[in-house]
Amino acid sequence: MEMQMEFLRKIPTPAELKEEFPLPAEIKTLKEKRDREIEDIFTGKSDKFLLLIGPCSADNEDAVLEYMHRLARVQEKVKDRIFIIPRVYTNKPRTVGKGYKGMVHQPDPEKGEDMKAGIIAIRELHTRVVKETGFTCAEEMLYPENHRYLSDLLSYVAVGARSVEDQLHRLVASGIGIPAGMKNPTAGDLSVMMNSIEAAQSRQRFLYRGWEVQTTGNPMAHAILRGYVDQFGRSMPNYHYETLRRLKTLYDERGLKNPAVIVDTNHSNSGKQ
Repeated sequence: MEMQMEFLRKIPTPAELKEEFPLPAEIKTLKEKRDREIEDIFTGKSDKFLLLIGPCSADNEDAVLEYMHRLARVQEKVKDRIFIIPRVYTNKPRTVGKGYKGMVHQPDPEKGEDMKAGIIAIRELHTRVVKETGFTCAEEMLYPENHRYLSDLLSYVAVGARSVEDQLHRLVASGIGIPAGMKNPTAGDLSVMMNSIEAAQSRQRFLYRGWEVQTTGNPMAHAILRGYVDQFGRSMPNYHYETLRRLKTLYDERGLKNPAVIVDTNHSNSGKQ
């Protein structure tokens, strides 16, 4: 048997979807401005802190927009010290592959899966956020082949703890023009995360969406510390001074560009058991 899957229907390509749902010039200009500000933080030209904040899952458009409007008011108050990138996560990794997988799979949580409607829904959601609040947002790059559906709207991507060892995630991260945060794996091995950062900062050649592609490397690939789970299943933090010093040493040993770290205060760093 060659394949055990049914090809249900053809999905629009990213180029087709962008043509059907184009962005006005002012949004493109706004994204370019925000991307430059974020780059200045990573390269050390700005001394602002970067704050990524938002719900675990963006599963209700109106609730997301209400949250973003409130967050925009907070950003105005702290704009001299903190640059906020909201999380609008429209796909969810599932430990055993079951359950709600996010808006991209199921745009209406009360109905069945519909991924064609899902890719339209996530593009419309991100467009609404930037139009109404001025925020360009962050997503988890759970499916590397889907990144281009939102590549003209996003300002940040994270590669999760379960994806960080995957070659395609690393290679695609090397070819995107925005920061890519690489999380330490659930077992906590920092060398795995550093391997991922090095791969993402390097030039790569691979197959992507029916093309042979060549990347230039992403100098803003960086570390995200999210805690880890020990051999007894206990959540352990990894944001303390000793870990940060060790991370600095690992960056120096590899000669990587723009050494930076985001501390994820959720997951095992939150103290949950």
